[in-house]
Amino acid sequence: MHRLYDLIRRHPTWVDGIGAFVLLFMTFMAIAMSTPNGGYERPEIRSMIAAALLFVVVLLRRRRPEYMLALAIGTGLFQLAADVPPLPSNFAFLVIIFTVASRPPRAPSWVALGTALAGPAAASLRWPNETEGASFGQQAVGVVFLTIAFCLAWVLGDSLRTRRAYWAELEQRAHRLEAERETQARMAVAAERARIARELHDVVAHNVSVMVVQADGAAYVLDTAPEQTRTALQTISGTGRQALTEMRRLLGVLRSEDGEGTGSEYVPQPGVEQLADLVDQVRDAGLPVDFRVEGTPRPLPRGVELTAYRIVQEALTNSRKHGGPRVVATVRLEYGADALTVRAEDDGRGAQRELYEERGADGMGHGLIGMRERVGMVGGVLVAGPRPGGGFRISATLPLTGAE
Repeated sequence: MHRLYDLIRRHPTWVDGIGAFVLLFMTFMAIAMSTPNGGYERPEIRSMIAAALLFVVVLLRRRRPEYMLALAIGTGLFQLAADVPPLPSNFAFLVIIFTVASRPPRAPSWVALGTALAGPAAASLRWPNETEGASFGQQAVGVVFLTIAFCLAWVLGDSLRTRRAYWAELEQRAHRLEAERETQARMAVAAERARIARELHDVVAHNVSVMVVQADGAAYVLDTAPEQTRTALQTISGTGRQALTEMRRLLGVLRSEDGEGTGSEYVPQPGVEQLADLVDQVRDAGLPVDFRVEGTPRPLPRGVELTAYRIVQEALTNSRKHGGPRVVATVRLEYGADALTVRAEDDGRGAQRELYEERGADGMGHGLIGMRERVGMVGGVLVAGPRPGGGFRISATLPLTGAE
């Protein structure tokens, strides 16, 4: 059945040709059966001409609906003038009225409606003897019935036109929304990458500044304080390695043209030491937070500190936004041997699935997109999603050893 429907949709003229041929055959059979002695007289020839014209109307109704409507009206006038009574081919009037009404141009549709209203009445006045023996009331009922049938064909066609226009508008709107959503997602990713680039630029600039200061100091005390010079050189070496590591991570994440922009101003960025202030600020905003640090705190790479801070900040923001009323958040900072584990969770209702799936299925979830990029930038692993028992959980493992 599906293949048959596809065949009909690909070859509509063939389908119309078959219908037109059936009407033409039925008309010729009716003419032959009504002709005495098997011969054709002048009235029958006029009927064949009208049937042939209506055959063309049905055959080409989809290709040239306006012209076929004019041809149908002309054929009807020809029947009235040449005294050609109604034929089986006159069913083509219903078909062409439906076709014209289902197309966008409105002027031909109104002409088709006028034809539907006037046609049955004109036929009844022209051939009153076709209903010989019937009363005037019965004739009027017949005219009303035919008029309703023609008007119903027009109403169905107009309804089809309205529905087609409605679906076309929905498709256009869906395409526009999809294009806008993709553009917004690209802009959000580009903005987040630019922000990461600015922050890493600040980190690298800070490290280079430290190296310059230490180098100047080492040069100043090179002859008088060898131990101090050695310490300064070790600081320069470690800071330089850390700066190179940050640059490699930056190039690994920002390989597209979207992330080429960097900030020129130096702005100190927060770290794990500012997490307590962040938690207090969130508590003052009305979100209860249980914050604990496990393990022995120790100095961390600047990129890891900044990533940990941003993860906690985004997680608490999401808890306040999506957790619902009476939500309680928990933040754990665990110092391991070679990694820092940041876990933030809440017992609220959690975010929708499309918000935490990668890249945000509905164009949202930009904070989590940036969070994944931050964690990937330092070579870590991020897991975000609903937690057992309800709520939402974000867990990030950040390695403390720089990649060579």
